[in-house]
Parts: sequence; C-alpha cells; structure tokens
Amino acid sequence: MESTNQRIAVKEQYKTADNLNTRISIHAKYSTNKLGFGNWLFSHYDLSPNSKVLELGCGTGDIWKAKLPLLDKTVTLTLTDFSKEMISITQNTLGEQKNIFFDLVDIETIPYPNHCFDRVIANMMLYHVPNLDKGLSEVRRVLNQDGYFYCATYGKNGIMPFITGLCKNYGITDTTNKRFTLQNGATILKNHFSHIQRLDYQDSLAVTKIDDVLDYIYSLTNRPPVAELGRQTLKKVLEKEMVHGILNIPKEYGMFICQK
Repeated sequence: MESTNQRIAVKEQYKTADNLNTRISIHAKYSTNKLGFGNWLFSHYDLSPNSKVLELGCGTGDIWKAKLPLLDKTVTLTLTDFSKEMISITQNTLGEQKNIFFDLVDIETIPYPNHCFDRVIANMMLYHVPNLDKGLSEVRRVLNQDGYFYCATYGKNGIMPFITGLCKNYGITDTTNKRFTLQNGATILKNHFSHIQRLDYQDSLAVTKIDDVLDYIYSLTNRPPVAELGRQTLKKVLEKEMVHGILNIPKEYGMFICQK
C-alpha cells in the first residue's frame, strides 16, 4: 500500500511543471555557486561520439536545452519520465530532433533490450522509486559493459533539515525522504555496481525574500511538518535568522558515477 500511495503522490506532483519550477527557481535566484548544478552535472558527463544515452526522470528537459549544440551529432538521447505530462513538456522544450527520442518509462520496468545504452542518467529521482533495488537492476541490465550510470541526489544535511532545525522549539521533526542520499547512496549502489565515485557540489542559498523559501516548502512532494506551522509563523521563524537581510541556508547536493 505504501508503494502505491507513493506512486500516486509522485504522479500527482508532476502532473504539471509548477511545483518543479518553483523548486528550480529558488536555486536559480539564490545559489551562491553561480556555475549552476545542471552545468556542473553536465561537466562530468562523458558523452563521447556515438553514445546512446538514456535519461530516467527527465522532468522538463531544461538541462539539455543549452547543451544540445555541444553534443556530437552522433549522440542519441532517449529522454523518459514516469509522468506523461513531463514528457509532453520536455518535447515542447526541446522540439523534434532526429537524435532525440521521448518515452514514458517506469525505472522498475525499463522497456529496452539488455546492454543497449552507453550512458544512463537518473537525477534527483531515485529516492522516489518504491522498489529501488528493482529499478537499479533494470539500470544495470540496459547499461552496456563499459557504460556509465550517473545519478544525482541530495544529502541529509541540506535545506529542509536546516529549516526543520530552526523550528525545533515547536516540536517539529525532519521527515525528509532519505531513501537515497549522498550518505547512503554508495552502499545502495554497491549491490548493483562495482565501481562507484561520489562527487559533491559546493553551494548554499543566500535568500533575501522569505516568501520564496515558503513557496519552496509548500511545493515539495510530501509536505514537510514545518508546513503545519502555517506561512506566517514559519515566516517569522525564518526572518529571525536573517543577518543583514540575508538568510543563509546550506545545500548538500552531488552525484555518483557508477560502472559495472
């Protein structure tokens, strides 16, 4: 039942791009590392000529918009998502191109032959997968012997744990989804891959408008306990932590690069 409810919640969350765009916007507006997480991720991808690339959970596809001209014309992209609405948005974002394919795919049942992709990408989505071992088994199955699996995630000491800590006097506890984090990800991945490298992206938020943080909180897939305080109470808590008009919030993001 829990897996079914989780699938329903995720599908509902990604019926439109509104919540996802809200979360993306706070990073674009307030991140102290101006390189940008998407640019950092792309800088670590080895997308050599003739590579066949599968992305699982492509979202809006924005990460590829400015990167397509940088790819060799022989690289083929298969961009997939669990949500048909996200696939539609990605198609509109990138347009029709002969080396890009779009498909509705569940990571637990990837509908492609064994060893057919040179690169597989799964960013900020593995913690949503109900049967993660099954999903990772499928990734390994479709990845060729010399291929790379790239998966980005967050750590356990990031935005929401920090905000929850500020609300401890209200008896609020942190319920952030920690099923696949920078801390436990390598252990989980070792059940399926023999070579695993963790890379950390150094960044934080320097927020000047607390309402943007509140919008971020209320956009999350599983609404955190701090939301129960109400916007006005939560706003007062966060404003008290501002120094010279800035609320500094730690971020903990990174990626794993895996091989069979």
